[in-house]
Amino acid sequence: MIGKFSMQSNKLILVIDDEEAVREAVTDILDLEGWPVLTAENGEIGVQTYHSHRSSIALVILDLSMPGLSGQETLVHLQAINPHVKVLLSSGYSETEVSGRFANLGVAGFLQKPYNALHLINTVHKHLA
Repeated sequence: MIGKFSMQSNKLILVIDDEEAVREAVTDILDLEGWPVLTAENGEIGVQTYHSHRSSIALVILDLSMPGLSGQETLVHLQAINPHVKVLLSSGYSETEVSGRFANLGVAGFLQKPYNALHLINTVHKHLA
């Protein structure tokens, strides 16, 4: 257990990030906490994965800067599937920079890269509680 929240959960988390190392690290951290994880290496696959598993996915961690379908475009597609989808945006940009662009798009929260394991766990727990 890395953080103070150890739980076995059926709350599936979808991680959409073009960086393999980020996907692997986030998956490993969340897996240690008992959260099952699906991953997608781009927005298109992320949207397809969400569509296929939407009834089981409780939270999406979405990279803002990706080639192809951008994070913002991916968010719009996810919200078209489910207007109530919970999305944590993840970016190297600051929260201030991002919040202005996404203030009216109904995102659940923000993770500024790089983030550590405890911050990731605490943020995910907050949005799954």
